[in-house]
Amino acid sequence: MSSSPEPTVAVIKMYAAREEIYPREIKGRYTTLRWVFVWLTQLVFYGLPWLAWNGRQAVLFDLGARKFYLFGLVLWPQDFIYLAALLIISAWLLFLATAIAGRVWCGFSCPQTVYTEIFMWIERKIEGNRSARMRLDKQPVSLNKIARKSAKH
Repeated sequence: MSSSPEPTVAVIKMYAAREEIYPREIKGRYTTLRWVFVWLTQLVFYGLPWLAWNGRQAVLFDLGARKFYLFGLVLWPQDFIYLAALLIISAWLLFLATAIAGRVWCGFSCPQTVYTEIFMWIERKIEGNRSARMRLDKQPVSLNKIARKSAKH
């Protein structure tokens, strides 16, 4: 009579070793459109506080005076319910836009996408294209490598 083989236990590793990702630069109609959205979102984000509206900033959190200016709207601490309602409505509009056109939002205007595109552009300008970055990472530590890696961050 033959005995059955001993059961073996398979070891499944939960986490794989980290592999570096080197994205290639792509060109095309949608990449150009994405860069248009990157510039528009950055213009709104950094330009809106500099926009003058009735002799003051268009968007301003005045913590000292306890006021919130949003174009022609002035919110005081007792108007917090309106600010909360405005934020809730904005969140719902974001959820709606994501549900209706999620790929458009996430592919072109999402802050994660926008800042990733900007960082990858900076990385390409400092370290070079994909193959140059791969070569740089395989090189031994040198002053050039440290300078490029430090400048990127």
